[in-house]
Parts: sequence; structure tokens; C-alpha cells
Amino acid sequence: MGEERKRVLVVGGTGYLGQHLLEGLAGANGESRCDLAFTHHRPIPPQELIDAVSPVLPFRVDLITGDGFDAITAKFGQPHTVVNCAALSVPRVCETDPVAAMATNLPSSLVNWLSSFSNQKTLLIHLSTDQVYDGTKSFYKEEDATNPVNMYGSSKVAAEQFIMAKYPNYTILRSSIIYGPQTISPVAKSLPIQWIDSVLSPGQEVEFFHDEFRCPVYVKDMVNVILTLIKKWISEGKQMQLLLNVGGRDRVSRVQMAETVATIRGYDHLLIKSVSASLTASLSL
Repeated sequence: MGEERKRVLVVGGTGYLGQHLLEGLAGANGESRCDLAFTHHRPIPPQELIDAVSPVLPFRVDLITGDGFDAITAKFGQPHTVVNCAALSVPRVCETDPVAAMATNLPSSLVNWLSSFSNQKTLLIHLSTDQVYDGTKSFYKEEDATNPVNMYGSSKVAAEQFIMAKYPNYTILRSSIIYGPQTISPVAKSLPIQWIDSVLSPGQEVEFFHDEFRCPVYVKDMVNVILTLIKKWISEGKQMQLLLNVGGRDRVSRVQMAETVATIRGYDHLLIKSVSASLTASLSL
């Protein structure tokens, strides 16, 4: 008999990063090829995604109650790696409904399910955010203190602390803005580059922050980071407890992002109105 195929479960597989990750996993060759499954919250998973990354098993799971995880155990088995891409990630939505934000972004049902396996030898790769920091400095290091200024960041800090306290094998990735092409099954979430293009294309002036900086990371690079972690875990099998900041090499403002899109698309740079994020926030209070 051949060696058992490794199993990877992508939680939130119909989201932006989840779909790109499934594509990357499905494209692996040889020993890197794994059996795949993903969770979704829709009544019916997108058929175009299933067709593109087949063979794959979709499972409908309620991440708040945990309903659906038992079906994964029965039909797929204990995964060797779980990548948690699921989140309520729009900051203004989190501010509007902080209870839902905390319930969704704190992966208690997922961690409890993984802890139910006797050997607990599943690696949990959890997607967090650079919004766990307060933004008062540049180029944060992993050992810098967290001090979130919004509910989204607060829920992600709570998730990190929960995972580190409750589960023995994890990697937490604090990602900056993820950008790149649309997914196989288009997501409703506004994508940063596509959104900038859509608001500049009508030819009307648009406001962008000049004093809010991020390090945008290309989605395929993010996928490669995750694939490397999965490969390391599968090949070595040693306890893993990592916390990593993940971003692109460039530190840019929203104005600079808009200027880049305008240059590539041939839009008039005069359409880009530079405003202060702090001033906008104070005016909205």
C-alpha cells in the first residue's frame, strides 16, 4: 500500500483567499498533492469552484455553532492541515455588529473540533490582520504589542489569544491588504484594486487617504506562503507555533495605490483628491 495522502481543509473556501488557495492546492503535483475539502456557508457551494479544483469535498458548516464539523470527520477524516480563511473582515460591518464580529472571528467551534481528535496533530493556519496594531509606527515586528483601534482588529486579537491558549499546533498570519485578480466564483466583497479602478473610471474626483499606510500583498504570494507552511508541516511533523507578519515589500498610502492604478489605466491623476484619514474620522464623530 502507498503512503496515505495528506488531507487539507480550507475553512472559508468560497472567500477571496480561500478560492485562490484551493486553486494553488489543486495545482500541486506529485508528493505535494493533497486531498482537498472546504467549508462554505451558502446553501449550495459554487459549482464553478468545485469544477475548477476537483476532486474536492464541500461541506456546509456554521462556524459559530460548529454544526457541520461532524460531517467532515465522517466523510473526510481528520485533516493534516486546516487553513482558516473565514472571517467577518469588513471593518465598518464589524463596528455595526460587534457581537457578530466576535462570534464569527473567534474560531472557538473550529478549535474545539480540532481538539476533539485524540492525537491533535492537525496544523491550524489562521489568517489574522495587520489591524491588530494601532498604526502609530511603521514596519511592525511580531513582538510588538497589539493595540487595535477597531472592532475587526479587536476580534482578531481575541482569536489569536484563544488559539495560542487552546491549541498546540498553529501558525497565525497577520496579513496586510490582499490584492489580485477576481476569484473563480466572483466574491461580493469589494476588492481593493478593482474598487479603485471602478471609482476612477467614471472620470469624477474621488477622495483617498494620504496618511494611512499599508503593505499590500499579492494574493498568489500569500498562497505561496501558506503552501510552504503546509509542505513544512507535512514533511517534518514537528510542533509548530508561529506568529508571522505578512505583507508586500512596499509601504504605500491609499493615494499612492490610486495613483498607481490611474497610471496603469490611463486615468487623470487630478481625479485623486488627497485627504487625511484622521480628519475624516474626527468629522464623522
